[in-house]
Amino acid sequence: MNVVLCPNEKRDRGLAVTEEVRKILISAGARVSICPFDTLSAHDLRDADSMVTFGGDGTILHAARIASVAGVPLLGVNLGNKGFIAELEPENIQLLGRLPAGDYTVESRMMMDITVTRRGEQVYSDFALNDVFMGGMAKVVDISVYGDGRPISAFAGDGIVVATPTGSTAYSLSAGGPIVEPDGQCLVVTPICPHVLWAKAYVLTATRVVTVRLGSLGDKIAYLSADGSEPFPLSDGDEMTVRRSGRVTRLIRLTDKSFYERVSEKLGVRV
Repeated sequence: MNVVLCPNEKRDRGLAVTEEVRKILISAGARVSICPFDTLSAHDLRDADSMVTFGGDGTILHAARIASVAGVPLLGVNLGNKGFIAELEPENIQLLGRLPAGDYTVESRMMMDITVTRRGEQVYSDFALNDVFMGGMAKVVDISVYGDGRPISAFAGDGIVVATPTGSTAYSLSAGGPIVEPDGQCLVVTPICPHVLWAKAYVLTATRVVTVRLGSLGDKIAYLSADGSEPFPLSDGDEMTVRRSGRVTRLIRLTDKSFYERVSEKLGVRV
């Protein structure tokens, strides 16, 4: 088995954890290469059977974009804060010795495609595993939401998050959205600080095409960001369209913890 180790060097100082995992995998019979996450490309994964990331969820999200294109499953070792997507904590890395023998399962996670249309012309295109944010920069903006072209909601607020089930435990959760089982197939639409009481989160079937239209901005600044990527500046009347992607992220599972146990641990809830 060829395994690519993908460390975030800001999280794994001196690559201490990465080096320990490299030794574990080589002892188990794997061929190992190391590629820092900030230089990772699909070319680096051309011969890979799996990838292990070292960092927080941001590191996993960055790597997942490339791994989904290359068709390579990945596993995250959490060196960040919550690490909802990560499979292992540093104290559990010995479990990685099971990778070369194929002693693991793979879980497919839904992704979404995102486009922005401006006066009938597409000006932006991307895809995401977690979520996409659209809204103002410290200013209230007017937002209208549609499902398959039919009105769902309209409100003034800080913005809106459209999330996959995987992303339901990220920004959407902080904004008051629901927690969704990660292998579900749906889109979660969550208003951020709406100025009306009836603007609530919606859980839509994955086949729904969600359109979010931005109202007049005046001198306000608005932007879009997918999976925490560089902000894309928006203009009056821009329309963001979100739909289920043909891509998926494949996550390696080595433990038998349920989703509910993971969420309880990350949120510090006793069950």
